[in-house]
Amino acid sequence: MFHAWRSLIQPIQTFFRETAGGFYHVVVIALSAGIALLLPTGARQFLSFWSRIEQDKLSLILIEMIVAVLLIGCFSYVRRSRRDRVLAKAAAGAGLISFFPSHEPRAHRHIARLKEENTTGRTIMVIGSSGYSSFVDQVGDLSSVLETCLGAKILLVNPYSQEATTRIAAIDNTEYTLRAFREEVRQSIALLKRLRAMGKTVKLKLYADAPLVKMIILGDYLWLQHYHAELDVRTMPEYLLRHNRQHHGLYSLYAHYFAQRWQRVEIPEYDLDNDELVYRNSAGIETRRERFEIVSADEGQLYQVAGSR
Repeated sequence: MFHAWRSLIQPIQTFFRETAGGFYHVVVIALSAGIALLLPTGARQFLSFWSRIEQDKLSLILIEMIVAVLLIGCFSYVRRSRRDRVLAKAAAGAGLISFFPSHEPRAHRHIARLKEENTTGRTIMVIGSSGYSSFVDQVGDLSSVLETCLGAKILLVNPYSQEATTRIAAIDNTEYTLRAFREEVRQSIALLKRLRAMGKTVKLKLYADAPLVKMIILGDYLWLQHYHAELDVRTMPEYLLRHNRQHHGLYSLYAHYFAQRWQRVEIPEYDLDNDELVYRNSAGIETRRERFEIVSADEGQLYQVAGSR
């Protein structure tokens, strides 16, 4: 329902944005015309005012103080603007185009709109933890994007690794237990299976080390969040990077990081058809498989990883 409502109001929002752009130009033209018409009258009023106070020393001192304060403010503004332009140029060179504090509701809507606009016909590349907040949650940032993508390459945390257990224990949230984390991974895998059944090219790998970043790559855009050792990633800010032609921005760095992680032979691929972890050597040849049994928490049973074969 959330996505249906958003798809309904999106054309209205687009209309108002376009109308606001045209209205802005009309206001600027009207203000320019008004200033031009009032300039002669304003000049006469100023000369009349100056003739009355030019012999009043107290008024002159007061005016000088006001002018001094205004000049200080103007010079400070110019200096700050110059500094901001230098920082903006450096950010643009690095590929950083936006910063979204996670607690801002408008930022969440803006992020979702950008992801929807840049996903159609593309392959999504994701590094995450359980994937639940991105894929399964109905208000997740990729819950609707996956429906229009061409395929997906996804790296999630193995819920049975020691690093996953340590991280969940360190998070200051009594409701977020290891059992809940494993259930989230189970639901993410179930969703990816449905996408694969729909004909999408979906590949999943499970890594064993602690998650470092939550990263989503859609075409020329990359969304990035940092996994804090003791905080939920949803409380962390989100950065938007864009690929540039110079190939020296942060986008290229993190895209290369994803490619290296994806190609590491110690990270097994998850066989969505047979629920098995597939290990390969550096030549891409399969060496062994491990059964990965996933049991729903609703059935009151524990998850288990069977022995290799």
